[in-house]
Amino acid sequence: MGCSTILVFLTLLSFASAHRKLLLFLLDGFRFDYIDDAELESLPGFRDIIGMGVKVDYMTPDFPSLSYPNYYTLMTGRHCEVHQMIGNYMWDPKTNVSFDIGVNKESLLPLWWNGSEPLWVTMTKEKKNVFMYYWPGCEVEILGVRPSYCREYFSVPTDQNFADAISDALEALRNGSAEMAAVYYERIDVEGHHYGPWSEQRKSALKELDKAMSNMITQIKNKGLQHDVNVLLFSDHGMTDISWTDKVIELKNYINMSDTIQMKDRGPVVSLWPVPEKHTEIYQKLKAVEHMNVYNIQDIPERFFYKKGKFVSPLTLVAEEGWFIVEVRAGTSCPSGRTAQGRGRPGRTAGMATTTS
Repeated sequence: MGCSTILVFLTLLSFASAHRKLLLFLLDGFRFDYIDDAELESLPGFRDIIGMGVKVDYMTPDFPSLSYPNYYTLMTGRHCEVHQMIGNYMWDPKTNVSFDIGVNKESLLPLWWNGSEPLWVTMTKEKKNVFMYYWPGCEVEILGVRPSYCREYFSVPTDQNFADAISDALEALRNGSAEMAAVYYERIDVEGHHYGPWSEQRKSALKELDKAMSNMITQIKNKGLQHDVNVLLFSDHGMTDISWTDKVIELKNYINMSDTIQMKDRGPVVSLWPVPEKHTEIYQKLKAVEHMNVYNIQDIPERFFYKKGKFVSPLTLVAEEGWFIVEVRAGTSCPSGRTAQGRGRPGRTAGMATTTS
């Protein structure tokens, strides 16, 4: 269950709330149990938010339980095979163009984003102003539309950047510049990947986030927005520990990588394009590998809501929870803390909602 996420909603839950403006937070890599009852004792900001609003026990991320697929699932309300954002790394054989976790210029092509309409595009089409801060993809023209304002993502926004974004978002909501504001926070995910989900570094990042939440509540009250704004916090995926010493699957030990055209990503889910005449041979060899499932497109379980995606590779490799797939371990940095959830089990994230009245 290590990859569950959060959902928290701060609102008065009255009929009037339908006319409120919306402040939305995406907290990357935030596991549901980072704010369980025991943890909340030392997190006054989140404790106040939950006390004034609603917190779900967990959310189940879409398959694969990775960032970009779930960024888009959350904002479009559709599964990956519909909105087409099927991985952090993708390849389009027709154009030989890659999507590489949003950092290469080709990742900003509408090709990857036009599969479905995200919330900010819907609101903009309805003549509602949307301000977005560090939100991945806000700079992309999607279905011919951009948000009213986009403070572009860079790696990695600091806690001060985040605090400034909250202040600017609240002011935009107060002065009527925006009907919705969306803010992305990455440090929880970064520290979890580098040091593990229960590391002191990840816990320190959560403490800083908690301070920002306390300051947000104070600002909402000081600006007189407590009856005018709903606040929604959610996460894209959770995280589980891996053992880099003995739970790594090196593909080079089982297949000749020169018999493949393309491999995308490493970790719990890997996309592989074999040379066509080598497809069956590679499939049979990988199928014998322990602690990993390998699927032809037609055999991908329906419950994944994944197989119909137009960027899905001929072979999809899915590791057991806690295992990590790479081409070769030598020269590869240790990704301790990387989520290994991705088999369609109820991986969980966190979520909350609250009011400040």
